[in-house]
Amino acid sequence: MMELIDTHCHLTFEQLASDIDAVIERSIAAGVTSWITVGTDPDQNQKAIALAKKFDNMYAAIGIHPHDAKDVTDQALRQLNALAQNKKVVAIGETGLDFHYDHSPRDQQADVFAKHLQLAGELALPVIIHSREAFDETMKILEQAGPDLKKVVFHCFSGSPEQAKIVLDKGFYISFTGVVTFRNAEKTRQAAELVPLDRLMLETDCPYMSPEPMRKQRTNEPALMFHTAKFLADLKQIPFPDFAAAATATSKAFFKLPD
Repeated sequence: MMELIDTHCHLTFEQLASDIDAVIERSIAAGVTSWITVGTDPDQNQKAIALAKKFDNMYAAIGIHPHDAKDVTDQALRQLNALAQNKKVVAIGETGLDFHYDHSPRDQQADVFAKHLQLAGELALPVIIHSREAFDETMKILEQAGPDLKKVVFHCFSGSPEQAKIVLDKGFYISFTGVVTFRNAEKTRQAAELVPLDRLMLETDCPYMSPEPMRKQRTNEPALMFHTAKFLADLKQIPFPDFAAAATATSKAFFKLPD
């Protein structure tokens, strides 16, 4: 029986949280049977852990989004460290740089990003990277983080094949959302063709960015990840069951999830 893992979803966001039992039921029916719900600020981090405790196959990642870097205090970072001790927490993030919106000053984004990487290294946890219009700067900070950083994934990858090659050459991983199905995402599809199955993961980033053919028709949720997975399997000319099994195996190994 097929099983897929949504490695990056925001199930505590209001669009999904109010109907979470039905969301999970639809997800399981579609073959998406495990989830990593991702926190983006101190409040959402606590909610993510609390929700993950309610479902056997749900886990949490905790971090402070670069949008909110300007509001990060030493106390918030200490709280992040304390929450990361919970056995349901499998990654630090999302963290990184967002130079598209610049909701926080870039120097503060960089500082908070570096502190997340330091924490991940100390705790030997994977890191989930948010990088938007800041690829070179993101790679520079990752290089400065040193060898303690064991596992890194660029989430919601929408970069070029050249950028994908740089990420892969560093030993990092790449995760694709429904963006790869969009008509104007040709460079992302070219990048996806380069990514080997042992470095490729799947996600929704829901409630955002529903894949084709559901784009603009309904709020994104884990059940819709089936469309992204099928699209990528066809793109890479791999039988869908084989592709799904490989993506799941990669995700389990990366986040140290149980078999």
